[in-house]
Parts: sequence; C-alpha cells; structure tokens
Amino acid sequence: MRGRVVGYVRVSTQGQVKEGYSLGYQTEEIKRYCARHNIELLDIYKDEGISGAKVDEDELTVEREGLQEMLFDLKWWEVSHIVVLNTSRLWRADMVKVLIQRELKRYKVDVKAIEQPQYSIYAHDPNDFLVNGMVELLDQYQRLEIAMKLSRGRRKKAQEGGYAGGRVAFGYSTVKGQKTLSIDLEQAETVRRLFGIKSEHPSWSLSQIAAELNRAGHRTVQGKPFTKVQIKRILDREDFYRGMYRYGQIQSKGLHQPII
Repeated sequence: MRGRVVGYVRVSTQGQVKEGYSLGYQTEEIKRYCARHNIELLDIYKDEGISGAKVDEDELTVEREGLQEMLFDLKWWEVSHIVVLNTSRLWRADMVKVLIQRELKRYKVDVKAIEQPQYSIYAHDPNDFLVNGMVELLDQYQRLEIAMKLSRGRRKKAQEGGYAGGRVAFGYSTVKGQKTLSIDLEQAETVRRLFGIKSEHPSWSLSQIAAELNRAGHRTVQGKPFTKVQIKRILDREDFYRGMYRYGQIQSKGLHQPII
C-alpha cells in the first residue's frame, strides 16, 4: 500500500467498547499500522455513539457526521486508502456498504482493513470475495438478531411517546434510565434561531441558513460550523421539535418538551 491515507474509527455501543473496539484502541491500531509501514496518515475521522447508519434510500445518503466529513474531504485530498480496524467500522448492512463503496470508487480510494489484510473493494479473487462476504454477512446477522430482541420494547416506548433509541435530535440529550429526552439549552437556542431564519427568509437555501447561523456563532455538537447537511436534518424534524415523536411507522405525542 502506497501513498497518503486517512483513518476512520467508529463505536456504536457500550458493548463494543468492552469488546475492545473503543475509539482509543482503534485509533492506536491505525497509527501503529501506518507507522510500521511508513504510510503518511493525514487524519482520523470519528463517529461515536451511533447504533448504525440511517440510510435515505431516495437521496442515497448515509447519516454519520464523521463519515460524511471524510467522504467530503476525499474531493480535495488525494489519498489511496481508508484505514480501518475492520470493515464493520464502515458498514454492517449491505445497503450502507453499496453506498459507501460507490463514493470511494468515485475517488479511486480503497479500504485497508487491519484485521482483514486481503480485503479490497476492488478484489476479484473468488476466495477473498467468499471469505470477506461471509464475515460481513455474520456482522449483519448479529445486528439483525440484536435488533429483533430490542424492537418489541422500543415499539412500546414509542407508542407511549418516550425515547426509543437511535440518534438523539440536536437540541436534546439523554439521561440513562429515563424514557424522555432533556432539552440542551444552548442547542435549543440554535434550533429556535434556525427556524426563525427559515421563517424570516423562506427563499434562502440551506447553505445560506448555515452561513447565517455560523456568522452568529452557533456550532454543531462537535463544535464545528454548520453545513447544509445538518441544517436539512434539523428542518426535517420540525414535527419532533413541536412535540411529536416518530419511530419507524409509529407516531405519537412525545413525552419530550417541545423546543419550538
């Protein structure tokens, strides 16, 4: 493997931390691998606390902050590979795999998986294809098995308007053991200002709204300037910010306090 690379690490559950997949462990393994092979590591992108990736099948997007940032930067940085501990850090579901590989191939970037040394998204060897395919199918099976066990309890919570898991909307935070979401006062003020801008300037684009928020000093959860991706995500949840709760096909009056 030659050329410059970037790394990507992700942990989605506390269980993965206990199993040795903490962000720190993944980061150190990537740095150690690159140092051992004299590879220039430009940056390491991170996603934490995400139980999966929300896939928009119409827009063909995958919602993960660190992943989105990495894919966007590939437009400007000439890198040969994305270095990960294993491919399950990038994807578990086949749909997510297809979408991410599509973006990587657009920039002629491959995946170097430390625990799967023969892996390549361009691989044509039948044996490699079979082995890697089996590993990814086992990851997907495990995910589906866990989801089936949790789905019944989550549906019940959602029907009662309580938080049933998944990505916490910007403006709110969770407290372990509680069924409802708590308002984050600073983020809530950003949400109110965003919808205020939208009301005052209905013809503005998402990029213009983001620019105005950034000019006023508002920032994302990671402390970074807003982009049109985050703006659209917040606007699409207007019903939620007004007190409604949706989980899959279930919609109910939420137990959380409205922000707008």
